[in-house]
Amino acid sequence: MEEPGDPIPGQESPRPASIVVQRRIEWPDTDASGMYHNTAAFRFIEVAETALLDRLGFVHQVYGRHPRVRLEADFLRPLRFRDLVDIELRVAEVGRTSVTYDVEMRANGELAVRGRAIAVLLTEPGGRPDRWPDEYRRLLLTAGPQRAELLA
Repeated sequence: MEEPGDPIPGQESPRPASIVVQRRIEWPDTDASGMYHNTAAFRFIEVAETALLDRLGFVHQVYGRHPRVRLEADFLRPLRFRDLVDIELRVAEVGRTSVTYDVEMRANGELAVRGRAIAVLLTEPGGRPDRWPDEYRRLLLTAGPQRAELLA
């Protein structure tokens, strides 16, 4: 039985936690030109982060008290209505109270977005920064690639 944070079989560990999720560019993600609006990329980062924390087994313990405090992205090519997008999110760094993710989004194998997100763990929603519990920190830093969340 798969345990939270188990890496993909055959992958070497310890490596920082990562995941690939797929999403399709849908009508509400686009503007009048039929190309995606850049805010979709930021939502996709949150989708991938949620999937990763769920695989690691502690999404419900941090939900609501783990806001992003910095988001940045380079938009390298447009994504269009109905494109299938692979969103790869990797833990880049774990601080005392923060986690930094590197993100790449691809469609048809071509890099479309490269980004970075920083989130901070809080004591409670709207509270003060809180130290990562040792077990969460260990999982973020060593759990390796997690099972992908694919659409098809």
